[in-house]
Amino acid sequence: MKLFLQAISASVVIHFLYFAGVMFVGYIKTKNYQPDVTGAWDQVDPLQTQVAFGYNGSPFLFLFTFLAVAMISGMIIFSFKKVAE
Repeated sequence: MKLFLQAISASVVIHFLYFAGVMFVGYIKTKNYQPDVTGAWDQVDPLQTQVAFGYNGSPFLFLFTFLAVAMISGMIIFSFKKVAE
């Protein structure tokens, strides 16, 4: 049971670091963005007719990645414990 809880907590930490990293990179890109106002007049694109907000994939993908990372973390923790003995 202890190995299971360690694997789940490792998966939570890894997923938190991933999402925090993605948000940090987005923040840095937003802060450093400098639009090219003068060059925008050279190329005019038509406006889009559809808008998508957020992630439009399956929410089961997040569950799958969470379980897969937990399983991999559990195998790594188990193998380290066997080597340490």
